[in-house]
Amino acid sequence: MFLYFLAFTISLVIVLITIPPIRKLAFKIDFVDKPSKRKIHKIPVPQLASISIFLGFFITFWIFNDQIRDHSIPIFMGSLLIIGIGLVDDWFKTKGKEFPAWPKAAVQLLAAVLIYYSGIVFTGFTNPMSGEYIILPTFLQFALTVLWIFGVTTVINFMDGLDGLTGGITTISAITLFIVALFKGQQESAILSIILLGTTLGYLKYNKPPAKIYMGDAGATFLGYMLAIISLNGAFKQATLLSILIPILVLSVPIFDNLYVIIKRFLQGKPIYIADRSQIHYRLISKGLNPKQSTAFIFLLSTCFSLLAIIVLLIDSF
Repeated sequence: MFLYFLAFTISLVIVLITIPPIRKLAFKIDFVDKPSKRKIHKIPVPQLASISIFLGFFITFWIFNDQIRDHSIPIFMGSLLIIGIGLVDDWFKTKGKEFPAWPKAAVQLLAAVLIYYSGIVFTGFTNPMSGEYIILPTFLQFALTVLWIFGVTTVINFMDGLDGLTGGITTISAITLFIVALFKGQQESAILSIILLGTTLGYLKYNKPPAKIYMGDAGATFLGYMLAIISLNGAFKQATLLSILIPILVLSVPIFDNLYVIIKRFLQGKPIYIADRSQIHYRLISKGLNPKQSTAFIFLLSTCFSLLAIIVLLIDSF
């Protein structure tokens, strides 16, 4: 447990001490998110917290590389791709422009493929009747692994609409995946979860309402990418039919909210990648809740589903 505490503390402190100078740099180079009709904030907010999040995670990641040696290079390279294309997208947004969706999607898919070839793969599940492990065909392993990583990366990014919202959801998810990893004796997944937790809590110190800095698409897609990898490498590993539900429950709020949004946009003939006010937080605000109340409600919902995931884990162990 001391190892996990140390990893948590290091990642937390790195983010806490690097955000203030990065915030000043963002103002200096005009890398700020400007107010618009769709957005809640009324003043420009610096948008480079993704750099602090990346540094906090990967400095700690390399310090504890003995626990994650087998997959360290692919995870790092995939994360560089995610952060890099995200920063390009964020830069376009600060200038009031839209970066094309397809290059961004292509890079994110490439980052997902890197993880597949690293060996972090959804290979199959245990038949509850016979106890036999059913290995899926290779093409299904590839498709499901890449789809999961790309999908979670995307839905976490789409949730980033209110101060503290995506950071809070990631915090709840990281805690739950850490508990799952400890219960299943998966040290690699546990160390990744606790590093992500420290990183996210450090960011939330500056992103709680009213936010002093944003992480932009670069930071939000990175958090989604890491949650997808951790769940694949932990909760999905040697899964039974029942335990497959665990990571889906942990991430159910962003997953099912964004499925609703995508279906709604499709039926309305709108491009699914064009941002609007369809997400759950905007719908709650339209019903009369203020941003803090909307965020608190979503956190409560996410916590309930995470507790349900823990219950499923306990049931599955008997």
